[in-house]
Amino acid sequence: LYALAKARGLAFIDAPVSGGQAGAVNGALTVMCGGDAAPFDAIQPVTMALAKAVTRVGPSGAGQLAKMVNQICVTGVVQGLAEAIAFGQKAGLDMKLVLDVIGKGAAQSWQMDNRGTTMIDDKFEFGFAVDWMRKDLGLVLDEARRNGAQLPVTALVDQFYADVQAMGGRRWDTSSLIKRLK
Repeated sequence: LYALAKARGLAFIDAPVSGGQAGAVNGALTVMCGGDAAPFDAIQPVTMALAKAVTRVGPSGAGQLAKMVNQICVTGVVQGLAEAIAFGQKAGLDMKLVLDVIGKGAAQSWQMDNRGTTMIDDKFEFGFAVDWMRKDLGLVLDEARRNGAQLPVTALVDQFYADVQAMGGRRWDTSSLIKRLK
């Protein structure tokens, strides 16, 4: 698209977002942009109307690659949180209390703060759907095959999301990974 736009005398910025449905509704998205500096400088103030951060991370395509990095991170954190909650529940712990405690230390994450309690409560009607994550992880794994990156955890968790889809969770949010563990 960048090349087609440039050939027609137009600018193109790839600008994937992070922050999910809540970020979009609240104007608090994080936007990762790839493209030329001058067009980015022109769109950045306008894009800030719906975002808390709009950052040019490099040339065209870099925004998409940054989003892939984001999805790799999210995938690992959500799986770890799902395992931790399931472990704690099987051990008989009050997991809401435990998450409150460990959320003040090194284990704290956006996923814990925003999805820990809903995972405990078995509620998965928020944010980013499993189908969308599988689409994104497909792009990530294709790029990893192309560039030689090794992503064993991401590939494994992608298969866990396939299990969630098979359980009927195509539209559940990504924190539904815990459903596999119960």
